[in-house]
Amino acid sequence: MFDPNFKDFNERVGRLKAVHAQGHGFDAAGVLGRAQFRRSQRKNRFRLVMPIVLVLTAVFALKGSIYYFVGAGPYETRLVALQQGEGFGKLGALLMAPDRATLWVSEVLRRSLQKRS
Repeated sequence: MFDPNFKDFNERVGRLKAVHAQGHGFDAAGVLGRAQFRRSQRKNRFRLVMPIVLVLTAVFALKGSIYYFVGAGPYETRLVALQQGEGFGKLGALLMAPDRATLWVSEVLRRSLQKRS
């Protein structure tokens, strides 16, 4: 038995497949659609950036606190001793060398701890 609406249905399905192949979609009201998932994909870009920023912040905070509590003179002496060592000592001296962020953290610690005294 032939249904006259079957031809219209197949044409509609064909148009929907063609539109979907072009990247478009149809969202019903009140449901999560394709646009919702595309927004979440944009947020995924920052999932890699945020841990890197967190690790770098922790590294500079650690370096700054070591620089403050050890002191500038002994810190530099230890860096010179690291540079004269072999292997990874030179790399460690390069990484632990005081930079602007380390000095800034050290200065913030000095100011905050002086206020408490």
